[in-house]
Amino acid sequence: MGTDGLDAALELRAEHPGLAIVVVSQYVAPAYASRLLESDAGGFGYLLKDRVARVADFLRSLEVVAAGGVVVDPEVARRLARARSGPLATLTPREREVLSLMAEGLSNAQIAERLVVSAGAVAKYVAAVFVKLGLPVGEDNRRVRAVLTYLTSREELS
Repeated sequence: MGTDGLDAALELRAEHPGLAIVVVSQYVAPAYASRLLESDAGGFGYLLKDRVARVADFLRSLEVVAAGGVVVDPEVARRLARARSGPLATLTPREREVLSLMAEGLSNAQIAERLVVSAGAVAKYVAAVFVKLGLPVGEDNRRVRAVLTYLTSREELS
């Protein structure tokens, strides 16, 4: 899943807090939607491409967002609610990203290289993931158990 547009939306919102943003995507990315919704500055919309075919509804959505309101596709709202109540709900977007890379089988060094951060930063993210998922020091196979939690949660959201 590509997140270039979602990353751009987050950057634009950070640089221009009052900017109204409408994300039109093929995918639901609860972590990004949540971060964009948490901002109280400017309107926000997250619509799925397959549901914007009705031009009148789409234009109404744009008007609501331009006026400072919020429009969220029902499927996005459903996944947001499920994501917030699941085991990964307490992870930050960066922690989820690190966990996702762990699930791809990357080592901490490889994750650091991919994210262009220090190995120490990755170690801190990994430690935070373990703590938030209730996997204390000394727990057998913490990395594997964290990845299994991630993969199970992703299956439940799809």
